[in-house]
Parts: sequence; structure tokens; C-alpha cells
Amino acid sequence: MTITVAGTSDPWLAGMPDGSTASFVDVAPAQSPVQVLGLSLIPGQTLNFSASGGVKNGPPLPLHDPDGGSFVSHLPGSENGISDITAPINSLLGVFLDNSQTNLTAAPGSLNFSSIGLNFSSLAPQVKQVFFIGDGLTGTNSGAVQNFIVPTGATRLFLGTMDGYEWANNGGSFSVTVQAVPEPSTIFGLGVLGFGAFFKHNLAKSNKSNKQDN
Repeated sequence: MTITVAGTSDPWLAGMPDGSTASFVDVAPAQSPVQVLGLSLIPGQTLNFSASGGVKNGPPLPLHDPDGGSFVSHLPGSENGISDITAPINSLLGVFLDNSQTNLTAAPGSLNFSSIGLNFSSLAPQVKQVFFIGDGLTGTNSGAVQNFIVPTGATRLFLGTMDGYEWANNGGSFSVTVQAVPEPSTIFGLGVLGFGAFFKHNLAKSNKSNKQDN
């Protein structure tokens, strides 16, 4: 599935009701991040992302691709029960949530991608822990596809962008594709079904041929 993520999408409003505030001036739903709908989240499942487009954190500033620019943190820190993060400004971010309102429980620890790096092969964030997605590849517009692991308890996924504060004056957007990777058992099952269909088809052809010969 493909989703448009506006530069005004503030991750710290994820799962919060209309009228909630974050990042000093942002208000739900105007600056709320985008929920990924139609995707069943299974704990331990792998998700892959691909993203294109550009976002900027202010009217006169240049657009950045999904991997973003310089590293920044969320100026208010953790907020509404959602963790802080250190990540490239204007980069594509994600956050998994459970079914509860985020500000009713404490925020988890934060991820610092200036030390983790952006070229990881796999990432397993916690529920309510904001994480870097970027363009979904180990390099900028190149490299291997990165794997993101769905945490236990996750029922929702939101996508937003990185800024220090005030998403309201941001511009641009990303086009993001999210894909669940089939489990090996699923692939095996599909293979068995495919072989069964092939065997049944050929058996039917053989029986038909035998009838014609008789």
C-alpha cells in the first residue's frame, strides 16, 4: 500500500484525540501523523518501506529526501507518552502503538540514530518508540532493503517526519509504500499449494488423455 505523508505530520500526536497539542504549537488533527490502515500487524512480522519525495521544515528552506539532513532531537523530549529520538531533520519516521491512548503511560527510552547509524539491516523498535525509516534502504537511494520488526503489543502504525518543533509550518510530502514480508512458513505453504494445483492439473490432463485413447 502507498501512503502520502505530509511534512506537517508530527509523530508526537500519534494516537492522540482531536485538540491535543505537541511540539509547542502543533494540534491534532491538523498536524497529526498518518496512520497506516489496512495492514494487519503481527508481532515479530517484518515490514519493508520505500519512500520518495521531499520535505522541508520551514517555508524558505530546501527540501530533503526521506533520509533527511542534519541530526536533531525533539526539543520537548518525550511527549504524550511517546519517546524522544535523535534523527536527521525532515527524515521519514514511524511509531508503533497499541490500542491505548499514548499519554496514559510513560514513554520508552529514545533511539539515537547518530550513534546507531542509518545503514542498519534490521531494527526492532518498541511500542511508542519513535524510529527512523528514511528511504528504507541501507544507503541513500541505494543499498539493501532494511527490515523493521513489529513489536509485541503493536496494533497501529503511524508515519511522520522529523523536526525539532513546530511541524505546522513545514512543507512537502513523501510517498511511502509499506509491505509486510511473508513468513517462511507462509511461503512454504504457498509453494505446497502451488505444487498441489500443478499436480492436480496434470493428473486431470492425464486422465483426459487416457479417456480419449480408450
